[in-house]
Amino acid sequence: MFSDTIPVRKGEELDLQTIESFLRKHIKDLPNDSLHVKQFSAGKSNLTYQLQIGTWEAVLRRPPLGPVAPKAHGMQREFTILKEIHPHFPVAPKPYVFADENIIGRPFYIMERKRGIVLDTKFPDEVPASKKLCRQISEKMVDTLVKLHQIDYTKTKLKDITKPKGFMERQVYGWINRYERAQTDEIEGIEQLKTWMVNHIPVSPDPTIIHYDFKLNNTMFNENLNEVVGVFDWEMTTVGDPLADLGVAMAYWTEDKESEFLQRSIDDKKPISSYPGFMTKNELMETYSRKSGRDVSNMHFYLTFAYFKLAVICQQIYFRWKKGQTEDERFENLNVYVRNLIQYSLETASKKM
Repeated sequence: MFSDTIPVRKGEELDLQTIESFLRKHIKDLPNDSLHVKQFSAGKSNLTYQLQIGTWEAVLRRPPLGPVAPKAHGMQREFTILKEIHPHFPVAPKPYVFADENIIGRPFYIMERKRGIVLDTKFPDEVPASKKLCRQISEKMVDTLVKLHQIDYTKTKLKDITKPKGFMERQVYGWINRYERAQTDEIEGIEQLKTWMVNHIPVSPDPTIIHYDFKLNNTMFNENLNEVVGVFDWEMTTVGDPLADLGVAMAYWTEDKESEFLQRSIDDKKPISSYPGFMTKNELMETYSRKSGRDVSNMHFYLTFAYFKLAVICQQIYFRWKKGQTEDERFENLNVYVRNLIQYSLETASKKM
């Protein structure tokens, strides 16, 4: 049977005695059994662990090893966001308790452990991948994003910790700055891309809560794959332009016939969205537009920016690997991934340059 956890990777172990003591102090009625920990294998940013004491389960989420970018990996902010969103959007995990850096040297929080199926590069062996099922999954992804964007953020504390006005300007300049701080290789076309984005910032629609990392492998379905039961990785969440959220989702939604640059970026493992029956990017965007009532005619900008943003995230991870701040061998060739994403971002921009 498929498992989404692995033994804890070398160098990423937790202090079990300290963690268990913390849990027993802050969570009532825990079983008398010992604490057992496994690590979630997916994800290249924050470290996420399954905690188990008898029949009780939860998830611990903490920042990665080594120095991190300013304002990145804010555990307390992420905990607060989940606390505010969960009552309105229960597929977001319920947060239990936050801990500052005084417990294990880095802040972390404990949240609900959800069970279901996370799709990435293939279907579970016991699930036949029909075109009807793939279409259904596509519809559920759109519905989930639309529901998130329908939450009235002014009725949550997000109104106090976010600044939706001028969101896209800050995003473009901010992510360019992040790239420059983490740059390692000279990449052809990067200056041209930065100039294009600065000169084409659109007027945003009304702001909404945005996940900003919405993709299939951050989404959990039930066993029948007909309902979304979990949405994870709320690190990027804020209040801003909903079309930027859609753009990021589309950057991860790889079709069967993609650009040469993007095909070279996926390490010979095609995402499941390339299976027959899944909606194309254009179909997804049109469906989102119909269900949300938002105009998507300017999506080429948001897609260009989304590929650049993804490249920067990977560049930050590669920067940590190259500086010896992490030894995870998965990151060794991320510079190639970054280069290809930059080129694809340029290719996307050029369609309406």
